[in-house]
Amino acid sequence: MSILTETFTLENGIQIPKVGFGTWQIPGGKTAYDAVVSALKTGYRHVDTAQAYANESSVGKAIKDSGIKRENIFVTSKLPAEIKTYDGALAAFDKTMDNLGLKYLDLYLIHAPWPWGQIGTDHDRDNVETWKAMEKIYQSGRVKAVGVSNFNVHDLKNIMEKATVIPFVDQIQYYVGYTEPKITKFAQEQGMLVEAYSPLATGDLINNPKIKEMAAKYKVSVAQLALRFCIENGVLPLPKATSQAHIEANAQLDFSISADDMAILNSMPDAAPSHMHNATQG
Repeated sequence: MSILTETFTLENGIQIPKVGFGTWQIPGGKTAYDAVVSALKTGYRHVDTAQAYANESSVGKAIKDSGIKRENIFVTSKLPAEIKTYDGALAAFDKTMDNLGLKYLDLYLIHAPWPWGQIGTDHDRDNVETWKAMEKIYQSGRVKAVGVSNFNVHDLKNIMEKATVIPFVDQIQYYVGYTEPKITKFAQEQGMLVEAYSPLATGDLINNPKIKEMAAKYKVSVAQLALRFCIENGVLPLPKATSQAHIEANAQLDFSISADDMAILNSMPDAAPSHMHNATQG
């Protein structure tokens, strides 16, 4: 499972494992703890959580109990989307660090450019202020890299105009047929790493007949093809799983997709049209 030890390199030289273990929708407590323990035992070295997931404490305990050196695990968390002030962001980061019980974080992201209850509303000025706090946290050395999530091109340009540190990462919804090409192209042109949350459309693309047909050609599962698709595009997938079988299967990505088949996948219409979409993206 060499893919779990392969890395992308952020603009500041930090190495980030090419596949992350996502914990969105995994309840805090035993479920999250067991899932992260299983992932780390399987070989994952990149764990993604958020204060909004209400599982940071469980994730942190699993990391500490794993017996793996802290410097060998890449840990990401996120500033709650509702917090849009400088002081609020600094306080929220302290809370995340207390929850995780870690001395430092590898990556800290603004979870969204707007509060979840106000998707699409204008918070440009607030995001500039919040990004100043992210820069302060980065300069403190308590986090190795900072970035954003759910930011579109406008949102990125807005904070970049006044920034002294450009976001290293933009984590967006990304899967076959829904690759948010405008955001992806702009972010990658700026040297940002794009991360894919819901790379399997929360399982909704599993039954897509065209993807099933191509997966069969490579003798892999639909999920494995969809995750490898992200990596071939230079995008970092964050698959979520709670069963040991799925945790292991999602890590078995040591195959390549041909250029011709990547062209087919990249031109494919939305592979999960009934899946929830972020209306502000595209």
